[in-house]
Amino acid sequence: MKPDDPAAPLAPPAGRPVTVWDAPTRLFHWLAVVLVAVAYVTARLNWMDWHARAGEMLLALVFFRLLWGCCGSETARFRSFMASPAAAWRHLRHLFRREADLQVGHNPAGGWMVLLLLALLLGETLSGLYINNDIANEGPLSEWVPAPLANAISALHALLWDALLAAVALHVLAIALYATAKGQNLLRPMLTGRKLLPARIPAPRRAPVALALLMLAAGAAAAALLAAYL
Repeated sequence: MKPDDPAAPLAPPAGRPVTVWDAPTRLFHWLAVVLVAVAYVTARLNWMDWHARAGEMLLALVFFRLLWGCCGSETARFRSFMASPAAAWRHLRHLFRREADLQVGHNPAGGWMVLLLLALLLGETLSGLYINNDIANEGPLSEWVPAPLANAISALHALLWDALLAAVALHVLAIALYATAKGQNLLRPMLTGRKLLPARIPAPRRAPVALALLMLAAGAAAAALLAAYL
């Protein structure tokens, strides 16, 4: 294979390993993957008690990620990766251009995918929480919801689940495309946290782990309150 062959794998950029994804962000990502899989399996097997527990844990994680996106490490913050739709489109136009991965955090298109997945997870877990409380007569606020609205929430829960599975499939496809078409491995940094970057690119600021634990506790408390009263 010739060095100038466009299909040739790209040499990694000269530089040093930089931590681009902190431990809380990576733990959120992989725990969310596990819990979505658990929710899928338990729904298929009709293990609804376990399905509801998985949903409550997912809701706590989503609340944590929303807080972490406001006050957490630099690459986890929404303001660091939110780009305009035009910027995302310009990025996608070069999807099949093989080039070194010098992005510190999410690329412009990946930022929109993060928001989409978080929105779907939030809507799915909140609607599922209401449905579980309504069926089990556990939520004191459930009886105040009119029947048409309750039916709409149930329909929305099913619709959001299908949309979430489609978004997850699109996310996995994008990772595969970046690996094969652009020569960029997006999976390894989310596993190890590190990426090789040139010395001219500064390392992103990381927030303390204690702050992540505080936000996780706040997210768990919020989910528990909603589970008790929704």
